[in-house]
Amino acid sequence: QVQIVESGGGSVQVGGSLRLSCKVSGSIFEAWNVGWWRQAPGKERELVASITTRAGRRYYTDSVQGRFWIFRDDDKNTTDLQMDSLQPEDTARYFCNGGIDYTGSYDEGESPYWGQGIEVIVSS
Repeated sequence: QVQIVESGGGSVQVGGSLRLSCKVSGSIFEAWNVGWWRQAPGKERELVASITTRAGRRYYTDSVQGRFWIFRDDDKNTTDLQMDSLQPEDTARYFCNGGIDYTGSYDEGESPYWGQGIEVIVSS
């Protein structure tokens, strides 16, 4: 049974940093593509960053480019999202999503597994 557990969220002041971690169990993680999503109150869910198998490709949405970085450690079955220079608009619930790579690209439609999400609150 596949399980995804996110950790590392919390409250931080503007300009601060947080590192979210997504740990996967019950699957061959090194074959996974992984995405980090977020959803703020009253807004649609958006893809923040993604990483393919063997870290071959990374994607960042424009609003986090240069502030967020996504990493993976296949030995630990984790994908981390390092978030620096946090702004109030980064406040949201963050979700880890992933699944086995079939196409060489991260695709939510081919990634059936979701974590429960974790809160990030950035205050001024």
